[in-house]
Amino acid sequence: MMSVGAALAGAIEQLGAAGVPEPRPDAEVLLAHALGTSRAGVIARGREPLLQEVAARFERLVARRAARVPLHHLVGEREFWSLPFAVDARVLIPRPETELLVETALAVAPAARRVLDLGTGSGAVAAALARALPAARVWGSDRERDALAVARANLARHAPGVGCVAADLIAPWRAGAFDLIVSNPPYVSDAELATLAPEVRDHEPRAALDGGPDGLSCIRRLVADAPRALAAGGWLVMEIGAGQAAAVSELVAVDGRWVGARLVRDHAGIERVVAVERRRDEWTRS
Repeated sequence: MMSVGAALAGAIEQLGAAGVPEPRPDAEVLLAHALGTSRAGVIARGREPLLQEVAARFERLVARRAARVPLHHLVGEREFWSLPFAVDARVLIPRPETELLVETALAVAPAARRVLDLGTGSGAVAAALARALPAARVWGSDRERDALAVARANLARHAPGVGCVAADLIAPWRAGAFDLIVSNPPYVSDAELATLAPEVRDHEPRAALDGGPDGLSCIRRLVADAPRALAAGGWLVMEIGAGQAAAVSELVAVDGRWVGARLVRDHAGIERVVAVERRRDEWTRS
């Protein structure tokens, strides 16, 4: 009977040969999942024999990961804002850098009482905002009904007061409905789509990634349409792609309904989040 440590070593070698970027931590997570323990528990049990049924389960998980199925699809969840969220192929897996979207929204609009997470996906951002702003009414919207099914389940677990609506961007909302709109919109350009890691390109929903020829198709619509749904002084906070900050700032600058763009860098130094405030004074397009 193979030991836990030997099974782990074999999995690390298999994942490395398959080109998985982080074979050791992924193997540890998968073995912990198969054993029903933690990564620390895997290390502590290194000399113990691995039961046959657990070994078979682990082998299946490793084979799928070697085929570049996302790690978090295999274990069924991803942590975000210190909360576990169920994820599968219907939604984008929440990324650590998207926590910066939540942090920025809370920094610019700490008193927001009417909040929309537009393109909510798994519901992670909506749940984080609802828990951080307990006095606020928070909504999560998505045009993909399959994604909303995932969001509803996650929100029932973590933030049951959040409302879910099937909607395409701003269309259904009345004028001045919100103090804060946040979004992690599709922002990957056509040229970049083909270069994405197989885990993303082949297993995550294309609708959550595809930002059109230059990656800005959805962002343009948000900059143009969000002012109608925001109260005067309300904020739009968006995640953007690497290298898009200048173009997004220009979109905001030429639309006189915004005060200006605040850009926030992530831990890698990339301008990752943009926050814009709707003007408080009246302004009409010519």
